[in-house]
Amino acid sequence: QVQLVESGGGLVQPGGSLRLSCAASRTDLSFNDMGWYRQAPGKQRELVATITSGDSTNYADSVKGRFTVSRDNAENTVYLQMNSLKPEDTAVYYCNARRLILGGSRDYWGQGTQVTVSS
Repeated sequence: QVQLVESGGGLVQPGGSLRLSCAASRTDLSFNDMGWYRQAPGKQRELVATITSGDSTNYADSVKGRFTVSRDNAENTVYLQMNSLKPEDTAVYYCNARRLILGGSRDYWGQGTQVTVSS
Protein backbone atom coordinates (compact mmCIF):
# COMPACT_ATOMS: atom_id res chain seq x y z
CA GLN A 1 0.00 0.00 0.00
CA VAL A 2 1.18 3.51 -0.80
CA GLN A 3 0.22 6.64 1.10
CA LEU A 4 0.84 10.20 -0.02
CA VAL A 5 1.35 12.66 2.80
CA GLU A 6 0.91 16.34 2.05
CA SER A 7 2.05 19.38 3.98
CA GLY A 8 2.41 23.11 3.58
CA GLY A 9 -1.10 24.43 3.17
CA GLY A 10 -2.50 27.34 5.13
CA LEU A 11 -3.80 30.89 5.04
CA VAL A 12 -1.93 33.50 3.03
CA GLN A 13 -2.65 37.02 1.87
CA PRO A 14 -3.10 37.82 -1.83
CA GLY A 15 0.30 38.16 -3.48
CA GLY A 16 1.90 35.82 -0.97
CA SER A 17 3.60 32.48 -1.41
CA LEU A 18 3.22 28.93 -0.14
CA ARG A 19 5.11 25.72 -0.80
CA LEU A 20 3.32 22.38 -0.77
CA SER A 21 5.11 19.08 -0.30
CA CYS A 22 3.91 15.53 -0.86
CA ALA A 23 5.91 12.46 0.10
CA ALA A 24 5.09 8.88 -0.82
CA SER A 25 5.31 6.38 2.01
CA ARG A 26 7.41 4.02 -0.08
CA THR A 27 10.62 4.82 -1.92
CA ASP A 28 11.03 1.36 -3.44
CA LEU A 29 8.40 2.13 -6.08
CA SER A 30 8.77 4.48 -9.00
CA PHE A 31 6.05 6.83 -10.19
CA ASN A 32 5.74 8.00 -13.75
CA ASP A 33 3.75 11.17 -13.20
CA MET A 34 3.36 13.13 -9.99
CA GLY A 35 1.49 16.34 -9.50
CA TRP A 36 -1.18 18.47 -7.95
CA TYR A 37 -4.89 18.93 -8.43
CA ARG A 38 -7.27 21.24 -6.61
CA GLN A 39 -10.95 21.46 -5.81
CA ALA A 40 -12.73 24.64 -4.82
CA PRO A 41 -16.15 24.58 -3.12
CA GLY A 42 -18.87 23.76 -5.61
CA LYS A 43 -16.41 23.02 -8.39
CA GLN A 44 -14.90 19.92 -9.92
CA ARG A 45 -11.37 18.82 -9.18
CA GLU A 46 -8.97 20.31 -11.72
CA LEU A 47 -5.38 19.80 -12.73
CA VAL A 48 -2.90 22.34 -11.39
CA ALA A 49 0.49 20.95 -12.44
CA THR A 50 2.14 17.64 -13.23
CA ILE A 51 5.70 16.48 -13.70
CA THR A 52 7.01 13.30 -15.29
CA SER A 53 9.89 11.19 -14.05
CA GLY A 54 11.95 12.90 -16.75
CA ASP A 55 11.02 16.35 -15.38
CA SER A 56 8.64 17.36 -18.17
CA THR A 57 6.01 19.67 -16.71
CA ASN A 58 2.45 20.64 -17.51
CA TYR A 59 0.51 23.53 -15.96
CA ALA A 60 -3.03 24.81 -15.96
CA ASP A 61 -3.21 28.11 -17.83
CA SER A 62 -4.45 29.83 -14.69
CA VAL A 63 -1.21 29.12 -12.79
CA LYS A 64 1.43 29.42 -15.50
CA GLY A 65 4.18 31.81 -14.52
CA ARG A 66 3.14 31.74 -10.86
CA PHE A 67 3.42 28.08 -9.78
CA THR A 68 6.36 25.73 -10.15
CA VAL A 69 6.19 21.95 -9.76
CA SER A 70 9.29 19.90 -9.00
CA ARG A 71 10.13 16.45 -7.70
CA ASP A 72 12.80 14.41 -5.98
CA ASN A 73 12.73 10.97 -7.57
CA ALA A 74 14.97 9.38 -4.97
CA GLU A 75 12.60 10.43 -2.18
CA ASN A 76 9.39 10.09 -4.20
CA THR A 77 8.46 13.61 -3.21
CA VAL A 78 6.74 16.27 -5.27
CA TYR A 79 6.60 19.98 -4.50
CA LEU A 80 4.47 22.90 -5.60
CA GLN A 81 5.89 26.39 -5.16
CA MET A 82 3.03 28.87 -5.38
CA ASN A 83 3.82 32.56 -5.80
CA SER A 84 1.65 35.61 -6.44
CA LEU A 85 -1.32 33.82 -4.96
CA LYS A 86 -4.81 35.05 -5.75
CA PRO A 87 -8.12 34.55 -3.93
CA GLU A 88 -9.24 32.30 -6.78
CA ASP A 89 -6.42 29.90 -5.88
CA THR A 90 -8.32 29.05 -2.70
CA ALA A 91 -9.07 25.31 -2.75
CA VAL A 92 -8.17 21.95 -1.30
CA TYR A 93 -5.00 20.81 -3.03
CA TYR A 94 -4.51 17.10 -3.67
CA CYS A 95 -1.29 15.33 -4.46
CA ASN A 96 -1.37 12.65 -7.15
CA ALA A 97 1.09 9.94 -8.13
CA ARG A 98 0.64 7.55 -11.05
CA ARG A 99 2.33 4.24 -11.70
CA LEU A 100 2.21 2.31 -14.92
CA ILE A 101 1.17 -1.28 -14.27
CA LEU A 102 0.50 -4.22 -16.53
CA GLY A 103 -2.46 -3.27 -18.69
CA GLY A 104 -2.85 0.29 -17.49
CA SER A 105 -2.02 2.64 -14.67
CA ARG A 106 -2.82 3.18 -11.02
CA ASP A 107 -3.42 6.51 -9.33
CA TYR A 108 -2.69 7.35 -5.71
CA TRP A 109 -4.09 10.42 -3.95
CA GLY A 110 -3.19 12.38 -0.87
CA GLN A 111 -5.73 13.42 1.73
CA GLY A 112 -5.75 17.04 0.60
CA THR A 113 -4.42 20.23 2.15
CA GLN A 114 -6.37 23.48 2.39
CA VAL A 115 -4.98 26.62 0.79
CA THR A 116 -6.84 29.83 1.57
CA VAL A 117 -5.88 33.13 -0.04
CA SER A 118 -7.56 36.00 1.74
CA SER A 119 -6.82 39.38 3.25
